[in-house]
Amino acid sequence: MYQKVVLVGRITRDIDLKMAAGSGMAIAKFSIAVDRQVKKGEDKKSDFLNVVAFGKTAEFVSQYSGKGKLILVDGRIQTGHYENKDGIRVNTFDIIANERRVLS
Repeated sequence: MYQKVVLVGRITRDIDLKMAAGSGMAIAKFSIAVDRQVKKGEDKKSDFLNVVAFGKTAEFVSQYSGKGKLILVDGRIQTGHYENKDGIRVNTFDIIANERRVLS
C-alpha cells in the first residue's frame, strides 16, 4: 500500500530550477495555493503547499508553468525536519510530484 495525493492549485511564486551536483538531475521547487471547500457565505480559504519535482517532471514544470498558472500535481507527501539556527526543531511537509498537468 502507498500514499497518493492529487492537488489542483495556482503556482504562487517563480519556479526555482536547479541542477543537482554530480548527477545533473533537474530539481524544481515551487509552491501552490489550493482552495479549501468552505460553507456558503464564508470567506475563501487556501492552503499553501510546497512542491518538489525531479528530472523530466521538473524540466517540464519549469518550461511550461509559472507564477499564477493553474496546475494539477499528482504525487506523494514527504515529511522531514531540521534544526534551525536557534536550535528549534522545524518540521517540513512537501509534496513530491510524480506527474503534472498545466491547466491554464
